[in-house]
Amino acid sequence: MKTAIGIISFIAVGLLAAILFGFRPEATRSLPFDDEQTGLKERIVIKFSHVVAENTPKGLAASHFAKLVKEKTDDAVEIQVFPNGMLYTEDTEVAALKRGDIQMIAPAYSNLSVIDPAWLIMDLPFAFADQHAVDSALDGTLGELLFASMERHHIKGVAFWSNGFKQMTDSVRPLRVPEDFKGLNFRILPSDVLVSQFQALGATTSKIPFNEVFASLKKGTVDGQENTISNIFTKQLYQTQHYMTISNHGYLGYGVMFNESFWDGLPPGIQAELQSALAETTEWMKQNTAAMQEQQLRQLKQLKDIDIHTLTPQERAQWVQAFLPIYDQYREIIGEPLMNEIARPK
Repeated sequence: MKTAIGIISFIAVGLLAAILFGFRPEATRSLPFDDEQTGLKERIVIKFSHVVAENTPKGLAASHFAKLVKEKTDDAVEIQVFPNGMLYTEDTEVAALKRGDIQMIAPAYSNLSVIDPAWLIMDLPFAFADQHAVDSALDGTLGELLFASMERHHIKGVAFWSNGFKQMTDSVRPLRVPEDFKGLNFRILPSDVLVSQFQALGATTSKIPFNEVFASLKKGTVDGQENTISNIFTKQLYQTQHYMTISNHGYLGYGVMFNESFWDGLPPGIQAELQSALAETTEWMKQNTAAMQEQQLRQLKQLKDIDIHTLTPQERAQWVQAFLPIYDQYREIIGEPLMNEIARPK
């Protein structure tokens, strides 16, 4: 009798185990991270702060990157994205990164020039003919030198993201030749090259954080600004401006940066997955940014409140002539090795 009871008990336990484990195919796979699954693995949290809208190229890329990292690491790494300057502004995000308050940022090249003058090269007007020229330079020696410049500041550069070329807008008059800029005041990013750029056109400048640009334009604190089509569109800057010039005179991109100590402390396998996700995101961004800007420009052209003009070759030549002295002015500041990687505009 005892033997029969023992056999029945054994079978019952076996059936229970089968129900709990054998009939669950997912039990044979690695389990995703769960806050209640203590002891499996610890989730790595990366706070990624940026200052633009979620529907801009950088905002979309940040979300895409976060999704890829979650998939590639089986949820072991969480990228917490804070857009629109929720945590820090352009003026404070680098210091926050160096303190370790956040682990990841993607500031505009102009903001990085405040840390190291090497990045001023990316603000030189008409330095790049098109997106292919930008990509070739950043994928080569120029990109290597720029990332190397951040090492002495204990910041790890990991990727270059694109927002495209900048256009001019203002609320006073059409901007077609250098003389049209005289007496106007323009909002700029914190870059000495950009100060010199507008001085060459006879204009003055004001350094205003990105999230304050709309209000500054609306109040008339500044007359105009330069920006990419996506930023003009998503921040609705066109509501405060009457004129827009498609000039492609400058380039706006972002250096994706990590706190160096945090990066060095990551397991090699996690670093590899992050690099893989960054590479995929960068390529995804390149493919989508141009199409997005074209669509947004078409929508802007349908508006009646803003007049859009594309520079003619003759007008562009006048702009180039006005900007050429800037190259000699900053050659020594930026350094010969970097300056040798770009050509003077023609």
